[in-house]
Amino acid sequence: MPSSNATSLAAVTFVLTGIPGMEQLHGWISVPFCCLYVAALLANGALLATIWAERSLHQPMYLLLCLLALADLTLATTAVPKALALFWFRAGEISFAACLTQMFFLHFTCLVESVILLAMALDRFVAIRFPLRYGAVLTPRAVAAAGLAAVLRGFCIILPCALLLRRLRFCGQRSIAHTYCEHMGIARLACGDTAANARYGLALPFAAGALDLLLIAVSYAFILRAVARLPSRGARGKALHTCGSHLCVLLLFYLPAALTALAQRFGRVPPGAHILLANLYVLLPPLLNPLVYGARTRQIRDRVLKVLVCPGRGVPRA
Repeated sequence: MPSSNATSLAAVTFVLTGIPGMEQLHGWISVPFCCLYVAALLANGALLATIWAERSLHQPMYLLLCLLALADLTLATTAVPKALALFWFRAGEISFAACLTQMFFLHFTCLVESVILLAMALDRFVAIRFPLRYGAVLTPRAVAAAGLAAVLRGFCIILPCALLLRRLRFCGQRSIAHTYCEHMGIARLACGDTAANARYGLALPFAAGALDLLLIAVSYAFILRAVARLPSRGARGKALHTCGSHLCVLLLFYLPAALTALAQRFGRVPPGAHILLANLYVLLPPLLNPLVYGARTRQIRDRVLKVLVCPGRGVPRA
């Protein structure tokens, strides 16, 4: 990259303007945003602490749940504090490097979480289809490998987005009508040709998420086939119940993501509604995921209740 271009990029400063048409309500909007963010931090922190403290929960399903909680915390923390600074102090200015970093971690974390959800679907398939081989197939090392694969894939897909943005020149409009930086929101401010950004930003990350969703659907097709072969109705009901939490989390993750992407590129949704939806996407899944698993998973629910009711006593080992 030419040094003059590097110098100009270092001097570029963007301004996040918040939610279009609702600038006068930023103070009020910040209250639920802050409450949801703090609740998400507490819920995921409690989940991580519970699994860490209880040895009986050191199993692949719960270790994957820890990875999901870490991804949720990263997603929310990447976006929400800057949004709150904008709402409270009108601190909308953000350097090119900071904006690029925020964009990278937002998209990167979403791709990582998608792979984790795929690994959780495979976990449920092995648990139901091959229960006697579950411990041999899904070991802590396998969970670590899945986490590493998620990180490497997310990095390799999003790094070109950052490189494509770094090659652009910014010489005009510097205002981003959003509460955080995202790929095409930055690219639209460039003076040069952004066709490569548009093609790559839509094609590869979307294709990666669609592939994960397709593999999850295939996993559940095999799960339903395996459930149908179970001998008793009680066994079938128990097997399906173990998948209920994961299905809820899938809806929380993929449905808002799909609506946000479609509204941004093809819909006629008012800008303010689109930005609100995008913010809820980084707030609601991190808050609701641990609550869904905590409410539907007996081992986690019993451990948390035991700590709250009798904090000096441990939970009996399973």
